[in-house]
Amino acid sequence: MPPELYHALTGVLGGLIRGLVGITKSQTFTPEQFKFQWKYFGFSLLVSAIVGVMSGIIADGDWRVSLLAGYAGTDFLEGLYRLKFSQFFRVS
Repeated sequence: MPPELYHALTGVLGGLIRGLVGITKSQTFTPEQFKFQWKYFGFSLLVSAIVGVMSGIIADGDWRVSLLAGYAGTDFLEGLYRLKFSQFFRVS
């Protein structure tokens, strides 16, 4: 399996976990009035896959980083980028 696909799958898994946690933690969740938004959820999983691939490449191929990035989203990717490349961009 290509590493990019592997990172995309673990990113999607992280995004899926985040989505399910978000649904269960919702303050307004009532089973009678709940309407699942498939388009929003699908787009969220797509973004999680992209973030998973990007973070997996930056973190030298660790699948755990891709899973965490898929869960945490773009905030995690930005932090990882700053950590990994901080030596190139010194701000005084």
